[in-house]
Amino acid sequence: MYFYNLIKKLSLDKEIVIFVDMDGVVSSYDLEEKINFLKGRPLITNINILKKVNDLENVRLYILSVCIKKSDILDKNTWLDKYVPFISKEKRIILDKESNGNISSKELKLNYLKSIKTNKTIVLIDDDNEVLKYIYNNLKDIILYQDSVLID
Repeated sequence: MYFYNLIKKLSLDKEIVIFVDMDGVVSSYDLEEKINFLKGRPLITNINILKKVNDLENVRLYILSVCIKKSDILDKNTWLDKYVPFISKEKRIILDKESNGNISSKELKLNYLKSIKTNKTIVLIDDDNEVLKYIYNNLKDIILYQDSVLID
């Protein structure tokens, strides 16, 4: 409830746009094994908190995820349809390195976030500290949270 209460307070008088990483935040993955997005274990506690946050009046919740191959986007969407259906396909930004010159995940996410033209408060939740540090150093007008903020 900590994160829910935090966002509820933050969104009382303004609209909040939250971008949530998929892998490691709503879906588990094992770095030692070949990645199969369809077999990721849903992180139910995090999903339930995000579902509750999604119901807040001034909150817009999006997925912001990266994969290596363009063909992985379909698998990620299929998994999200099954476990996180409250975030519609229109609110899923899944970027692939293959179509973007194989630049790093942190650069892809930074470039996307920089491209957003809004006066709304933007929040990013990610499990990768390298991504969070990179965005912190290159984009000052954003609120960053490590995925552990979702767990009470």
